[in-house]
Amino acid sequence: MDLSALREGDKDRDMVVMAEVADEATYVKHHPKKIAFLFAAMRKFAQALEEDGWQVAYRRLDQDGSDSICGELLRRAEEFDAHEVLATEPGEFRLIEALENCPVPVHMFGDDRFLASHAEFEDWAEGRKALRMEYFYREMRRKTGLLMDGDEPAEGKWNFDHENRKPAPDEVTHKGPLRFEPDDEVQEVLDLVGARFGKHFGSLDGFFFATTREQALEAMTDFMKNALPRFGDYQDAMLTDQRWLYHSILSPYINAGLLNPLEVCQAAEAEYTAGRAPINAVEGFIRQIIGWREYVRGIYFLKGPDYMANNVLGHGRKLPAFYWGAETRMKCVECAVTSTQQEAYAHHIQRLMITGNFALLAGIDPAEVHEWYLAVYADAYEWVEAPNTIGMSQFADGGVLGSKPYVSSGSYINRMSDHCKSCHYTVSKKTGQGACPFNLLYWHFLDRHRERFEKNPRMGNMYRTWDKMEADHRETVLQEADSLLRSMDQGGVV
Repeated sequence: MDLSALREGDKDRDMVVMAEVADEATYVKHHPKKIAFLFAAMRKFAQALEEDGWQVAYRRLDQDGSDSICGELLRRAEEFDAHEVLATEPGEFRLIEALENCPVPVHMFGDDRFLASHAEFEDWAEGRKALRMEYFYREMRRKTGLLMDGDEPAEGKWNFDHENRKPAPDEVTHKGPLRFEPDDEVQEVLDLVGARFGKHFGSLDGFFFATTREQALEAMTDFMKNALPRFGDYQDAMLTDQRWLYHSILSPYINAGLLNPLEVCQAAEAEYTAGRAPINAVEGFIRQIIGWREYVRGIYFLKGPDYMANNVLGHGRKLPAFYWGAETRMKCVECAVTSTQQEAYAHHIQRLMITGNFALLAGIDPAEVHEWYLAVYADAYEWVEAPNTIGMSQFADGGVLGSKPYVSSGSYINRMSDHCKSCHYTVSKKTGQGACPFNLLYWHFLDRHRERFEKNPRMGNMYRTWDKMEADHRETVLQEADSLLRSMDQGGVV
């Protein structure tokens, strides 16, 4: 309940307005599990507010009311003779603009559940030639004191990422995130969402999300005890039959406000201090939250609403149907999309180096990729999703977030997963029948964007390797990549 708007309110005279509105569920066609998670958590939060002494006016989706947030605010203002609205700043420019133009005056207060305010991030960014996350992360470590030994980082290093790139283990001992059986109220939400949004991409089967703060704290404790110690080693690994590995699945709870990011990091630090989790696991986990999560939010608000329109590489291909569950012969893509469809989840390497990597190599319109990621994941909100997609995944911002595009051939996927063993394609084949599409498209991408990237110091070796290949081989690669892309554009199965 630690929201800036609630702290500004008065229990004796103010009314808390909450509403399930169709517009927020459909401005992109959100995954049904995401919608159900948020609606159920909202209902439980409204009950907690009432128990805490607040008056709450709550509108359920199947009750009379408006389909928009501003429409609901206007309706409730007339009902209770209210003249202004106090709100915590939303995390999407779309909704901020709507509230700024609402018929009822809306006073927005900063969302101080984040560690860095907009002004703090702007001060850090001012005058810098490159806005690299690593340096911002160090400032957040100093500010919070997390994993610090006085003025120095614990164990003498800021970053232990080189220890966190182990390939998939032979055995996974963790059973996955703590699961919560839907109670009657959650089941009522699931039925409602199924009836109203059942045609959206995604399944409601097996819904297990925490929907209260108490449950989210249980999930956090379970992760710290059972998965954090091995999280670091295998955070980049992928396995066909293991969706969760040692990941926390806490981001939906943090991004929805059920957990505070600092308390999660402090819980992880406590595991390190007690000797129950190694520094590489704890540092890597904390960096994702106080480093990357805070950093991408800073970029989103620093760059403004036009950031989402970036497309410096000029990519314009339509998103292939297999992103929406159509057939694909690529095992790695199939696994990532199936997990996304069934769980509203895929871990960060699946998003970056499988679905994101393919979209970048194939030249997919970044606006379509952005909309897909925003729609399909339970933890996706534009402030966090757009910089990750437009910047890190698709390099559409020209290098604001990253110094080079995150592209790879099939060899990286083979090293970090077991997908290639059961794939239709042969990862070792560079051309010809059965050649891995990632191999063909990798060189096709580098060739068509040579002017932009060949002088990049982190990509020079790639171009030297390409130039050493026989001319006939290079031509075959490009022709076969073109043929693959034409087939995909025409609806062929890739």
